[in-house]
Amino acid sequence: MGRNEVGVKYSIDKIEITDACLTARAGLALISKYLKAIGIEKILAGVFSFLKKSSKGATLISIFHQLLCFFFDGTSFRLVRFDQLKRDDGYAASIETAQEQLLSSHAVKRFLQNITIVRVWLFRKILHRLFIWRLSVEQPERIILGIDTMVMDNDEAKKREGVEPTYKKVKGFQPLQLYWGRYLIDAIFRNGKAHSNYGNHVNRMISTTVRLIRKYYRSNVPIVLAADSGFFDQKVLAYCEKLQIGLIVGGKMYEDIKKFVAAVPDESLYEYQGAGNTWVYTEFGGRRKCWDKFYRVIYTKPVADDCDQILFDFARPETIIYTNLGLENEITRSILGQHDDTLTHISAQAIITTYHQRGRDELVNRGLKDFGGEQLPFARFAPNAAFYYLMVISFFLFEVFKKDVGTEIIPLTWYATTFRRHCLDVAGKIVRTGRQVVLQVTRATWGFLRLEILWERCISADSFAHVT
Repeated sequence: MGRNEVGVKYSIDKIEITDACLTARAGLALISKYLKAIGIEKILAGVFSFLKKSSKGATLISIFHQLLCFFFDGTSFRLVRFDQLKRDDGYAASIETAQEQLLSSHAVKRFLQNITIVRVWLFRKILHRLFIWRLSVEQPERIILGIDTMVMDNDEAKKREGVEPTYKKVKGFQPLQLYWGRYLIDAIFRNGKAHSNYGNHVNRMISTTVRLIRKYYRSNVPIVLAADSGFFDQKVLAYCEKLQIGLIVGGKMYEDIKKFVAAVPDESLYEYQGAGNTWVYTEFGGRRKCWDKFYRVIYTKPVADDCDQILFDFARPETIIYTNLGLENEITRSILGQHDDTLTHISAQAIITTYHQRGRDELVNRGLKDFGGEQLPFARFAPNAAFYYLMVISFFLFEVFKKDVGTEIIPLTWYATTFRRHCLDVAGKIVRTGRQVVLQVTRATWGFLRLEILWERCISADSFAHVT
């Protein structure tokens, strides 16, 4: 029999069943408290009130609460996971739901399949309200947005509506997504072959977002949109001019531009060091043959990498950036007006930096895939769209939770996998005593997560604004 140095037995002899209420996801109690405190479930239930036609079964608030906790949990995104959870009294206690109210996989399928393609777009209204909420909380002086598509690889799916070949040479979906910093603030769920500038989706999304900002936040706040060359189109540039917002968009290295740049004398090339790279750049006014207006054009090429290694010519990716910033227009005046005459022009360096910061959008895509995955569970397009939007809303709340509750305890840079491993995968015991329900954790967990601080922040609804 195994014993340690002082003769205390430490080997396990047998396994028994306990009737104690135990959970391996004790951290979900924090998530449950936070979701209830900000009122997101009531908003979802209000918008989708038409889905509940009977008083039997779980309420809409409880259904949305369980769905959001399901995405935060992230153990598995197969719907049969709900059948496993339904038998777990510890999980029910962690998310503050009576065990008999827990959803089965069939209940979830019926619920999401009842959301038609006409009504599924109501989820975008929820995203809009979350965005306005964060604007009112964080009060930015300038709003820089990013736009991009995200390929969701469903190549192994047998047959799903909307799963089509994408530019990444896999079959799947390709939603159009709008970003503000770490937040994914709007999305249009689309089939796989819908490319970046497909249809009028971009202009519709931009128009809706600008209207919301100016109506519910501030009418005069400067707004700048950054996009890659997939959105290079005069229609987008002209529409941004019409909305009086800035646009920084990647262009294409056409032959006439290459000849023009090759003829630029060395004294007209300037050096710029930033973001770990050294660049040479020049700027000029340019337009394509069918365009009716000139825009500011900046040509850049890196001459050294992050390790200060000089790059050979063949290893230097050339970039062309088109923008309406720095021209005689309202958006330029509004940005300069924020600096009380201390800034007289918008520099090329500032535009280059903003353009290259689009890389954060890719990090948001990576974070979303880490949080919820890419494969969707239904054969039909509409319920897959509903599943996707609930995942996006949950991901938004995940980023907000780290900012509102975690601050110095939970780093903003943590991806969902790390967050779940440290904060959610916590053993706990639920005890009912003295008309109270108490969640007990180990002393090590208590100290590492500083749970007394996180708990107080989650239950103190007045410490942060509610979603309106």
